[in-house]
Amino acid sequence: MEPPPLTADHAFINSTVHSMYELVVAIPGTTLAMNYLKRSYQDDPFRIALELFLVFFALRYMLSKKYKPHDNAIKLTEKEIDELVDEWQPESLVPKLSSFDRFNLDKTPLIVGAQSPKTKVAGHAKPLMNVATTNYLNLVSSEPIRQKAIDTLKDYGVGTCGPPGFYGTLDLHMQLERDIARFLGTDEAIIYAQGFSTISSVIPAFSKRGDLLVVDEGVNFAVQKGVQISRSNIRWFKHNDMNDLERVLNDIQMDTLRHKKRLTRRFIVTEALFSNHGDVAPLPKLVELKKKFKYRLILDESQSIGVLGRRGAGASDHFGIDAKEVDMIVGSMSTALCSSGGFCAGSVEIVDHQRLSGSAYCFSASLPAMLTVAASEAINMLTQQPQLLQDLRDRVQVFRHILSHKSLDPLIDIDASGSEVASVPFFHIRIKPALLTSSAAATARNSSHHATTMTREEEERWLQEVVDECASQGVLVARAKYVNDQERVLPRPSIKIHVTAGLGKKENDKAATVVKSALTKVLASGKWKK
Repeated sequence: MEPPPLTADHAFINSTVHSMYELVVAIPGTTLAMNYLKRSYQDDPFRIALELFLVFFALRYMLSKKYKPHDNAIKLTEKEIDELVDEWQPESLVPKLSSFDRFNLDKTPLIVGAQSPKTKVAGHAKPLMNVATTNYLNLVSSEPIRQKAIDTLKDYGVGTCGPPGFYGTLDLHMQLERDIARFLGTDEAIIYAQGFSTISSVIPAFSKRGDLLVVDEGVNFAVQKGVQISRSNIRWFKHNDMNDLERVLNDIQMDTLRHKKRLTRRFIVTEALFSNHGDVAPLPKLVELKKKFKYRLILDESQSIGVLGRRGAGASDHFGIDAKEVDMIVGSMSTALCSSGGFCAGSVEIVDHQRLSGSAYCFSASLPAMLTVAASEAINMLTQQPQLLQDLRDRVQVFRHILSHKSLDPLIDIDASGSEVASVPFFHIRIKPALLTSSAAATARNSSHHATTMTREEEERWLQEVVDECASQGVLVARAKYVNDQERVLPRPSIKIHVTAGLGKKENDKAATVVKSALTKVLASGKWKK
């Protein structure tokens, strides 16, 4: 049967399609592409369905209504806007002070002029003997250090205003790092511009998420912040209890073997001389355990540098242990070294890693030149004048002996450090728990209150009466301060005494006698003023 004759329209369409086909075929490579597409669709029919779906989805997406974030926003009139503005009350940037906050603020002494063993305090006609500062060796008042700092200020200016890794490193910084490493007996050292942020930067520079930190419960607040920032797995052991530390390390080892956990970096973190307790960590046992269980040891020497040991070189010097046995020795230069900032000493690899990974080192302006020189000079004086340490220890022994009088036994507890007592230049004085209980009971009998225990705030106020009494008799002491709601284990309220070699023997005896007299006068009655 013959096909029907083509109409004029059909002929036009056929000629047009034929012309387009010839035009497409004339393009180089088109024939190969068309043959490839034909074979592909014949051999893979699923491909046709997939591509049709994708074309349909693309068309639907392009034609759909566009999302606008504020489509559902309520349109307010000018009058409604004005009413809302009138009703709005801004919140205070600083929370309202409680009565206890106001009490603490009012009782904070205002030092007038330079710090010294005899400090001028606002509200007092005569200077007060200062046993509330970490100026243990009285290097703050050293005229040679002061003059050296002034000369450096004239030559180098106030500060570099830049981080060490950019344009903040001076030759003085490099010299101080060498001085610290030589003084401690380590390979190298690195210095930081802020004391608090040193340990809280060193810990997270090495211990990351998934790593393990075994930490003493009694460490200071800066160490606690470093542990928290690291986001590592944390196991705590009882304060200065080596048996409990060994138990924790054994538990971790058994748990790792039982569950076949992957090997991670592991550290023991503690203080050489505990700021919150006044006792010394048993470094020989710590080194033994860290070797036995294959851990690294991070030791905070902020309080012990310059006071512990024959040369004042810290816990390793005190126990006669090679400083290289401790992986990281971290400390502050704002205590006995009469400067500012901090340091970390260890192997070459430990120090080099921090130059790129220590956040406080990389992102903070470097230590001012005059403070750098002050720290170097303090180390030199410690090396050249060992008598400074002996003078300090003599003062400590006398101060503690006076406060150990039997008349104070029912009233107070004083930190004890065993054989290291003479080497620890500070201690906490705390009210006896029995005295607190009896005082609270007496207060309850004489008032409408039924509380049989004294609150922390009441205990703080009672201690402040001792502080005020000491100031009235010419001695400046202070209560220990804590961030109460953030401390891992909040220590009991205390008066923290810092003995200084800056006071002469007679002045030291007098200061101790004044503190003893104030404790007796305020606490012996068993009552505190509300």
